[in-house]
Amino acid sequence: MQSAGRNVTGFALRQKVGGGNPNRLKQVWDEHVAKQAVTQAEPVAELPVEVAEELAAVTKALTERLAALAVELNDKAVKAAERRVAEVVRAAGEQREQAERELADAAQTVDDLEGKLEEAKAEVSGLAQRLAESQAQAHAQAVEIAQLRERLAATEKAARDASDQHAAELRRLTAALEAERSGRSDAETEAKRQTEHAIRASAERDAASAEVERLREALTAEKERQTTAEQRAGQLEIENGRLTERSAADKEHIQELVLQVERLQGELVALAKTSGGKTKTKTQQ
Repeated sequence: MQSAGRNVTGFALRQKVGGGNPNRLKQVWDEHVAKQAVTQAEPVAELPVEVAEELAAVTKALTERLAALAVELNDKAVKAAERRVAEVVRAAGEQREQAERELADAAQTVDDLEGKLEEAKAEVSGLAQRLAESQAQAHAQAVEIAQLRERLAATEKAARDASDQHAAELRRLTAALEAERSGRSDAETEAKRQTEHAIRASAERDAASAEVERLREALTAEKERQTTAEQRAGQLEIENGRLTERSAADKEHIQELVLQVERLQGELVALAKTSGGKTKTKTQQ
């Protein structure tokens, strides 16, 4: 700028050097100009040979010492950086192994829960089948009980009809016997025969009554079996509801474990990326 005849200003210096504070650049330029003026005004005396040699020796030794110190500091810095990188890589490896173990445990837990869920489904299916069989058996028992009731009613009606007929016949025969007793022996014989017939009819009525009582007992037993079957069906329905609730809870637990597995996978991927970035930085160094 002096050769071109331009004034040296802070902004002109800033434009030449490509940046900086214009005031500071102008101050440095002024100090430089002042030093040149003093140097030109006062000639500098040359150093003696001994001082120059001593200065050269000291400068050389100082330079060598500075170089050695720089090498030592660089070596320590590199080793420290390598130790830090090794520690970071080791920690990242441990975290990754821990995440992999947790992921494996979570996967095993998911497998176990899926197995339990399948067992629960199979148990529910079995209980549903047993419930259907119990309901079918209860229906069959209800049909059989209805048939027994019809048979019992028919037997009771037949027994009553037979008893009424036998009683009427006995009364008729008794009246005839009383009317004919004074007369003929054949009438006595007939009366005796009719009396035996009446006795047989009474025995048949007793047998019919016994059959009716047996049918009543069978009907009572069937009612008790039907009540037991209905109670068992109710218990099976309660167990089915419990198994359904437990199956729903197992599904929710499995969904939570799946979310945990996905989170662990995300952390493992992030950890792998971090470890890969640090390893790349170490390689560049």
